[in-house]
Amino acid sequence: MVSALQIALAPAHRGKGLSSVMLDEMRRVALAQGFRDLVAPVRPSSKSRYPLTPMERYVGWTTADGLPFDPWLRVHARAGAETVGVCARSMTIPGTLAEWEEWAEMRFPESGDYVVPGALNPVTIDVEANRGLYVEPNVWIRHRLA
Repeated sequence: MVSALQIALAPAHRGKGLSSVMLDEMRRVALAQGFRDLVAPVRPSSKSRYPLTPMERYVGWTTADGLPFDPWLRVHARAGAETVGVCARSMTIPGTLAEWEEWAEMRFPESGDYVVPGALNPVTIDVEANRGLYVEPNVWIRHRLA
């Protein structure tokens, strides 16, 4: 078994079908190297538009034809992959209040949860402790190659 780490496209090249080409090539190389399975920790591409929806619910959303609602999850599904599960804490980003205000390009006037552009989940801010914490989930996908 081999694991993918990332497929990333510059914004100018998104929406042109290149993600499928890149995934197909990753699958081809893995199979050529003798791997039977490719797993991928996937960051759904449209989840940031729904940061208040838990990932476990989001991955269950489908289109009228039964494919995943999320475009990146849909690419994997069309390639024959299966969703293995959600990792609730795939990445945590702690920081000071000042760091989070710089990163998010917004002010946090009081403690609480905030929706930050591009984030999959809200960021939790504790003004009194001078801390912010972001916990990002991802989705594990498995491609059976042989």
